[in-house]
Amino acid sequence: MNDLSYLTLFLLGFFGGGHCLAMCGGLSSAFALQLPPHINRLWLIVLMNLGRLSSYTAIGLIVGALGQFGISLDQTRGVQTALFFAANILLLLLGLYLAGLSDLVRHIEGAGKPIWKRLNPLLNRLLPIKSVPACFAVGLLWGWLPCGLVYSASLYALGSGSALHGGLLMLCFALGTLPNLLAFGWFAGQLKTLLQNRRVRLFAGLSVCAWALWQLYRVALTIL
Repeated sequence: MNDLSYLTLFLLGFFGGGHCLAMCGGLSSAFALQLPPHINRLWLIVLMNLGRLSSYTAIGLIVGALGQFGISLDQTRGVQTALFFAANILLLLLGLYLAGLSDLVRHIEGAGKPIWKRLNPLLNRLLPIKSVPACFAVGLLWGWLPCGLVYSASLYALGSGSALHGGLLMLCFALGTLPNLLAFGWFAGQLKTLLQNRRVRLFAGLSVCAWALWQLYRVALTIL
C-alpha cells in the first residue's frame, strides 16, 4: 500500500462531491434545518459529519479485514488487481452519471437498500434532532446510506488486504467528501444552484472519469 492510494481515495471523495451532494445534499440540508437552535449550528454540522466519517472508517476496517482473510488464503496479487480494476470501473460509471451521460450506477446503488431499510427506522426515531449525542448518531447512520461512491471506495479498501489500511483508505475518502458536505450544510441554497448547472456537472463527471481511466491504465501496465 503506497501513499498514492490514500491520495486516490481522498480525490475520489473530493471530485465525487457532485455525486455526494446529489445523494446526500438533501439529507444534509434537511438535517441542518432540524438542529437544536440553542447549540452552535456549525459545531453540530461538523459533529454530524464526524459521525458519517466514523461509519466510513468502520466500513473500511470491516472490508479490509475481510480482504486480509481472503487474500491470505490465496497468496497472489491477482485478487488485489481484480478488485482495483472493479473499483475503477465503478468509479468510471459514477463519473458518467455525474456528467449526465449514464444512470447505470443507480442500479448498482440499489444493492445497499436492504441494509438501509433496517437502519432507516432508527434514523426516524432520532429526528428531529434534539441533542448533541443524537446529532452524532444521525451522522453514524447517514454513513450507511446506499452510495455508489462509497461502494467504489470500499472495493479499494477490500483490495488493500488489511483492516488497518482499509480503515485508513476509507478515512481518506471520507475526508475528501467533507468539504463539499460541510459547505452544503452551511450554504445549501447557493450550492444547490451551482450543482444544477450543466457545465459544472459535466466538468465534475468528466474529471472523475479521467481519474478512473488513469487508474485503469496503471492497472493495465502492471498486467502487461
